[in-house]
Amino acid sequence: MKKKITFAFIMAIFTTGIVTFAAISVNLGFTPSFLKIWLKSWGISYIVAIPAILIISPRVQLFVDYLFKDSDKNLIK
Repeated sequence: MKKKITFAFIMAIFTTGIVTFAAISVNLGFTPSFLKIWLKSWGISYIVAIPAILIISPRVQLFVDYLFKDSDKNLIK
């Protein structure tokens, strides 16, 4: 469980940072208040992302396993 929580925290840092940076730069441009707006948005996104990753990722993993269950059998042959 520690590994999953650590993964969620680290993954959220990168994904929320990159996505908020891209969205704000496209929508607002690099204005004088860019850094302040970006850091505020990044913080909010990070807080939302942690539980989302912890809740959604196990379900996504199950779905991906389901989608590729036959390809795993082909590797064994």
